[in-house]
Amino acid sequence: MVFKGRLGLESARVPQADRHGLLWLERGRLSAEDGTLVFTTAGTDRLAAGTYDIPLQQVSNILLGPGTVVSHDALRLLARQQTGLLAVGSGGVRLYAVSMPFGPDRSERARRHARLWADETRRLEIARAMYAIRLGGALPPYIQDLDTLRGIEGARVKESYRQLARQFGIDWRGRRYDRQHPELNDLVNNAINHAAVAVYAAARIAVAVTGTIPQLGFIHEASGHAFALDIADLFRTTVTVPVAFRAVRQFITEGGRDIESVTRTLAGRTLRDEEVIPRMIDYIKELIDGHDDRRDP
Repeated sequence: MVFKGRLGLESARVPQADRHGLLWLERGRLSAEDGTLVFTTAGTDRLAAGTYDIPLQQVSNILLGPGTVVSHDALRLLARQQTGLLAVGSGGVRLYAVSMPFGPDRSERARRHARLWADETRRLEIARAMYAIRLGGALPPYIQDLDTLRGIEGARVKESYRQLARQFGIDWRGRRYDRQHPELNDLVNNAINHAAVAVYAAARIAVAVTGTIPQLGFIHEASGHAFALDIADLFRTTVTVPVAFRAVRQFITEGGRDIESVTRTLAGRTLRDEEVIPRMIDYIKELIDGHDDRRDP
């Protein structure tokens, strides 16, 4: 994308942020020049080599991927403009750090989140809405308890395992994962775990940039990132499990350093190509903003 300069005589190349104002940058240096944020990159598959001006008025959060460095002056400019900065893995498969402030300097959505979570009836309503997304349609009104919903969804996930195993020609013996001894697990179970970690990281990014509260999950409870786990699970059968089985087939057919690197690379590509993080943000806004009848003055 090319924008004309102030006098119409010079041009500046500007990388395109997505519909939520997220700008992904990799393989380069983020710095400040004359009060303007500038990114110089050696080039990636999504951004040609060169120097780009960053229009902060169009960007809500910058996600810095592998191979990037950032100057102190750039951090100061980002803070002054209240633009968030997140250090992430390629494609969003890891979240390493989040700078403050992130997102708008407002707290309405966090307060809505807290109100919905604190109201037992509304909390169940959100949980049902999440299961409706996961199951691909509206739920019967008579199903009101989470245990029944967990059972229905669990059966659906098991069936997705079986279908994908047949599709990719992989021997599937059930979901078993030993966290203490991962070397004893089979390829598929390890791949499912690696894919789940990547999608969970993407969900943490989505939770961070929406200003919602990580600890307040509507289905998960114990984790300090319970809400991110809720959001990640919305993509279990559409992203996480398919990525895992595809990675195993690719590893068997083409080889690779190890199943983790193959799965992580494929997950990152899928997160980008299928715009998973923007879709997660859409779901969060729909769930939190759309279910709170109260509006702050």
